[in-house]
Amino acid sequence: MSKSSRVPTSVKASENICIRAELNQKPAFGVLAMPFLRTSLLSAEPAGVLQSLDELFALAHAMEQEAAKRYDALADDMRGQGKDDLADVFAKLAAAEREHVDSVTRWSQSRRGKIPDPAMVRWEAPETLAPESAAEVKTSRLMTPYRALAMAVRNEERAFAFWSYLAAYSDDRDIKKASEAMAKEELGHVATLRKERRRAYHREHERSGAEASSVPLRQIDAQRLELRLVLQLSDMEQRLSGPAAIRTQDIRQQTIEMADATVGLGSFPASMERKGPLEIAEALVDGYLDGAERSSDAAHLERLQQLAERAISRLAWLRSLSAD
Repeated sequence: MSKSSRVPTSVKASENICIRAELNQKPAFGVLAMPFLRTSLLSAEPAGVLQSLDELFALAHAMEQEAAKRYDALADDMRGQGKDDLADVFAKLAAAEREHVDSVTRWSQSRRGKIPDPAMVRWEAPETLAPESAAEVKTSRLMTPYRALAMAVRNEERAFAFWSYLAAYSDDRDIKKASEAMAKEELGHVATLRKERRRAYHREHERSGAEASSVPLRQIDAQRLELRLVLQLSDMEQRLSGPAAIRTQDIRQQTIEMADATVGLGSFPASMERKGPLEIAEALVDGYLDGAERSSDAAHLERLQQLAERAISRLAWLRSLSAD
């Protein structure tokens, strides 16, 4: 995806996920949140805040470049194992990351008049591809294009969490805006990869779907799932303490607000209510993204985009909680 001369804005209309609610101001619970936000979701904890746009562009460039190299290496591994379908998936992911590298370069040239300088990276960038994920690709006989794309989705969510952290805790206005723009771009990547993942899932399950029972399943709307998630978050909050409990309370309040906004929206199997919070949160992300993709009404599209924005952010933080 390309970035404009000011901020990255290449996300398609149906994937133009904003991050205003999460990033326009620091969390109300302030400094207490910092140890919690530095979770394993990021893989490598931010060692501080960025001091200049030159540092930001250098770091973004390094992260995208590293991701491209890792996906290229996985494509070569899969090709060597005769798994051409997986090799093609990783080759496409590597090509997309190289486009991101070029985009950061153009953005840096536009804003700073020069290409990113690797020497400006003052501390180690977060892992763009978790080592355990790469190891799973190489060794698992069950790896499929769907699972490979699911791994890529998780990696983009990690990048989103990283840039969100930097945006929330930077005192420099330009760095804050640029970090917000990078986080927004990563959410766009999440939306794109989730769409590809859904397509891969449907391709892999075409036969089983055709053989499935024709008995219609009872459906519920998004509000039912949001309200179920509110109860689960309340239970989680009681078991947590410190910053994690405070963040969970904040997520629960946001979920109550989202429930109010989703009456009659979407259609989900009633059995989803029996799932855990992560499964429900992920189903809601996909539901809002699917709805935005199909919507032809501008107001409805914007509403779904805002819901998807908040749902993706919520899912990222819930995953960080479960990893602790």
